[in-house]
Amino acid sequence: MGIGAAMNSAPRAVFLDRDGVLNRAIVRDGKPYPPASLAELEIVEGAAGSLWRLKTLGFLLLVVTNQPDVARGTQTLEAIRTMHDRMRQSLPLDDFLICPHDDRDGCPCRKPLPGMMLDAQKRYGIDLARSFLVGDRWRDIDAGRAAGCRTVYLDRSYREREPSFPPDARAGSLPDAVDWIMRNSEQDDYRGDR
Repeated sequence: MGIGAAMNSAPRAVFLDRDGVLNRAIVRDGKPYPPASLAELEIVEGAAGSLWRLKTLGFLLLVVTNQPDVARGTQTLEAIRTMHDRMRQSLPLDDFLICPHDDRDGCPCRKPLPGMMLDAQKRYGIDLARSFLVGDRWRDIDAGRAAGCRTVYLDRSYREREPSFPPDARAGSLPDAVDWIMRNSEQDDYRGDR
């Protein structure tokens, strides 16, 4: 670790969207949907090994996930928490931040707004400028940008709009995204900061 990184002791985080990043999204008509139950939850290949690589660099690993089906009445927080408990058993995740609201609720934590990341910053003292967000939808990338993080877009070719701002990187898989983060976080260590 470089001298500048040692002087900046605020923790760094990698914020991870859930569906389509850590677990397979259910894609219907080109649009992604979350798994409805534990039976549909499938962790993406290479997730555990990739996340452990980030842990070796001291990153907090925080899931930031919109779950509007709660507000829509088609999913429960209990079912979501059960899926998260299963994910914790196989992945080295530090916390889950959930927005259970829909757009019409005007919630500041619903991506593309950065509320979940700003809440995490307060809770953990995170240096957002030295942190990253990995997402597969425009809402993720726009939220990461609004929070001041660098962003990695997993382009799944969904039938939806592109992010409002270009991501810092595009990757084909979570392991590829982690490779990019590791290369760029090492540069931060040598430079002392962003």
